[in-house]
Amino acid sequence: MPQITATDEYQNLFDIDANLNRLVKNIELLRYINPLNIEHEKKQFFSAKYNYEPKFKYPKINFNGYKLHRLFFSQRLERIEDEDIRQLYEDIIYEYSSLIECIETIGQGRKFYYNSLKSFGTPPEKDIDNAKFILRFDDEDFDEDMLPMYNVEEAKAYFEDYSKRYDFKYKIKFSTNISAAAMVLNNTQTLVLRKNHKFSKNQLEVLTNHEVGVHMVTTFNGLSQPLKVFSNGLPNNVETQEGLAVYSEYMSGCLTLKRLKELSFRTLASDSLSKGYTFADTFDLLHNQYKLNRDKAFSITLRAHRGGGFTKDRLYLSGLKKVFKYAQEGNDLGILLTGKVSMEYMDTIKKLQDLGLAIGPKFFTDSYEVNDNSNKDLEFILKGLK
Repeated sequence: MPQITATDEYQNLFDIDANLNRLVKNIELLRYINPLNIEHEKKQFFSAKYNYEPKFKYPKINFNGYKLHRLFFSQRLERIEDEDIRQLYEDIIYEYSSLIECIETIGQGRKFYYNSLKSFGTPPEKDIDNAKFILRFDDEDFDEDMLPMYNVEEAKAYFEDYSKRYDFKYKIKFSTNISAAAMVLNNTQTLVLRKNHKFSKNQLEVLTNHEVGVHMVTTFNGLSQPLKVFSNGLPNNVETQEGLAVYSEYMSGCLTLKRLKELSFRTLASDSLSKGYTFADTFDLLHNQYKLNRDKAFSITLRAHRGGGFTKDRLYLSGLKKVFKYAQEGNDLGILLTGKVSMEYMDTIKKLQDLGLAIGPKFFTDSYEVNDNSNKDLEFILKGLK
């Protein structure tokens, strides 16, 4: 690995990178997208026999969107001499600008949905076909590891024990205002666990390999890079990052058909937004047509409809498909762990490494090094995805 290039040799690049780093600190979408009144609206929805449109409330925005847009587009990118690196930073500015528009319109119905489409897209037909292909398989036999029995304090202890294998420290917080059982806040190196959730043993295995084994690994690898863009995120990084995270579940042996089906339902829920489905419509699709229990159906529907229509969830299954294919071909997963990066920019990442402007991953997902997956049915399914 080449030595880090002296800053003064690429001063313009580092100046622009530092400027962007200062600007993006307040625009972590996950900080704003989760409603503050989930439990209240869930009770209302159920008591109304599913014939009610939840009225979610969201955190207040603590930045001036217009001012941020102006500062992003005032960067003198022409001072970056290398064409590929300049194009990367141009794409990054457009990406961050789109995220600002997303955050500014949270809770504004279709206006937010159209901004979400710019950042996360909508499921193409082949992803819908993949989801339906997975849902055709029979459910697995009952397994005690799937029983929800651990409270949030026990989950915290499990995460802390698992994390001893990695030489980094992060914060753990509890919240009732998240739609997932757990999530990582990249900017503050914080793991958030849902306070009122009961975790199964399998879910704890899934979440540790997913949230810590990949999301925290890439968070701290990004922080170790000389260029802050690796920490703040390259364009379209969500699909690659979520694909890596679910692939970690697979390689650690804790990915189940039930979990794959959940990702398929998320894809179908994202697709329902393009058809104009209301919250109740999407819930009905999952609960009545696909026979999901009402709590799981509500959770997946919430994830899709929060903000006004949030299509990020469609990227888990498509990301897994791409990362699985990439790994099966014997390619280097390390380059995808160097920060919050995306597969589309691998050539530029390699160039940055060759120039001494980026380094390899300081931390490596441990499940990738030893393949503990023994589920041939899952392997068959993943190889069968389009």
